[in-house]
Amino acid sequence: MRQLMIGNAAVARGAYEAGVRVVASYPGTPSTEITESIVRYPDIYAEWAPNEKVACEVAIGASIAGARAMTCCKHVGLNVMADPVFTASYTGVNGGLVICVADDPGMHSSQNEQDSRHYAKAAKLLMLEPSDSLECRDMTREAFALSERFDIPVVLRLTTRVAHSQSLVEPTDPEIVPLKDYVKDAAKHVMTPANAIRRHVIVEERMKALTAFAEETALNRVEGQGSPIGVITAGIDYMYAREALGDSVDYLKLGMVWPLPEAAIRAFAAAHEQVFVIEELDPFIEDHVRALGVSVIGKDAFTLLGEYTPAMIRRVVLGQADQPAAPAQMNVPVRPPVMCAGCPHRGTFYVLKKLGLTVAGDIGCYTLGAAPPLASIDTTICMGASVSAALGMAKARGASFNKKLVSVIGDSTFIHSGITGLIDIVYNRGANTVIILDNSITGMTGHQDNPTTGKTIRGEKTKQVDLELLCKAIGIDRVTIADPFDVKSFEAIVRREVEADEPSVIIAQRPCALLKYVRYEGHCQIGDQCRRCHLCMKLGCPAISLKDGAVRIDENQCNGCGLCVNVCPFDAIHKEA
Repeated sequence: MRQLMIGNAAVARGAYEAGVRVVASYPGTPSTEITESIVRYPDIYAEWAPNEKVACEVAIGASIAGARAMTCCKHVGLNVMADPVFTASYTGVNGGLVICVADDPGMHSSQNEQDSRHYAKAAKLLMLEPSDSLECRDMTREAFALSERFDIPVVLRLTTRVAHSQSLVEPTDPEIVPLKDYVKDAAKHVMTPANAIRRHVIVEERMKALTAFAEETALNRVEGQGSPIGVITAGIDYMYAREALGDSVDYLKLGMVWPLPEAAIRAFAAAHEQVFVIEELDPFIEDHVRALGVSVIGKDAFTLLGEYTPAMIRRVVLGQADQPAAPAQMNVPVRPPVMCAGCPHRGTFYVLKKLGLTVAGDIGCYTLGAAPPLASIDTTICMGASVSAALGMAKARGASFNKKLVSVIGDSTFIHSGITGLIDIVYNRGANTVIILDNSITGMTGHQDNPTTGKTIRGEKTKQVDLELLCKAIGIDRVTIADPFDVKSFEAIVRREVEADEPSVIIAQRPCALLKYVRYEGHCQIGDQCRRCHLCMKLGCPAISLKDGAVRIDENQCNGCGLCVNVCPFDAIHKEA
């Protein structure tokens, strides 16, 4: 029976039907639901790894041992796993190995707009790109088969719209794929320079075979009825072009985006008077087509920025502009993203803003601490950078600057890549203060467990990393556990630790307000003692607002966390049962 599936769930279904045995990932929007959907299939071993590099290495190990394996990440996660990915191209596979990467055109939940197709070219890997959920399922199955056929890791590239849009998929029974024999083969699996030199020869020969395969595979196809206009496209852009242009043009629809079919491209171009390359992000296909000596219209008419739309494609290719709808006569207020009511990070950023500290930030829900009215965070670069970048800032500007500087990093992000930065601080005699925002979960990507929660991806109990002991084992002598909602105490702790002449860690410990077991009683109300100082407005709580100069607390949004009670200097806010 056909089912509506988002692309990510369809990838998971395809992996299950292909007989995958091991899936290791780190959560990252828009790829997270692939691994979460894998959990529905109890015969598959699944895990959240501490970071993408570890996840990839687990999958590579499973592949070498003879199992079909998969690892999933978002585009910036592919940067983290790049080291093992490039070497896995040399070692090849035993069981099929698929690397799922989800790019984020438009940066809906990312710090940059990166095009992962370049990785396939640079690492000399085969890359497939589906256009809808059905292709997600089918291409995932095909990816495992091709991985074993060509002895190569295969990259399956999605984008946000494919990952999260829904279309019909008809599930089929899974393949019975026996575990392949494991044979000790140091020449293939031990990448010392002497072995790697010989493997590089095999990689280049394999690329020749893949280029020939690109010409014959049904993954690449021509559609059309002899229009003078041809469109070369792939992925979600094929769906946009189909919606915008219908059958008025011909298509070279590429399902295999690396290596590209050179003869097929030349033949398609020769059969058309005008050829457009339609692709979001970089001119990856366009550059390749132009290098073949084929004249096309691409980024000179489109854009390198953000997502495409059917209207944009229709305007460029057909010269037809959609009639703009009459503007709605409504004064709609701006609704910027904010931390949730009861968010434990709010108390931390309130204190940091009050103290006027420079704050090196990181990737997570708490990045919203950069937004007004808290406006605390000065930098956000990548996972873990808050710790190591702050050391660089302190070394550049000296001890006096360091006494006005802190790093903030989530518990999951600290495990991901903050530990090494903290080791760097200890080893290189830094005196930085690091605040670990321990909200007992991986919050930003949807409440996934991590090594600090004591539960696996399936909710099984496991060893729980003790952040206090870990920091002390690294060499941090000053480790303080504090409640960020105890504002006076927390402020005193921060003041004390930034003045210290040695490194220190503050573990700001309070669970995410959205966790099922977190229950605050009642809600908060403003009493007659209010002097309209508006100090509570500086919290940025979505439940607190101003009307005619008076503070109001919306009972429907307030969850009774009580932070505003602790902040009010006049005892004007109280809890109601």
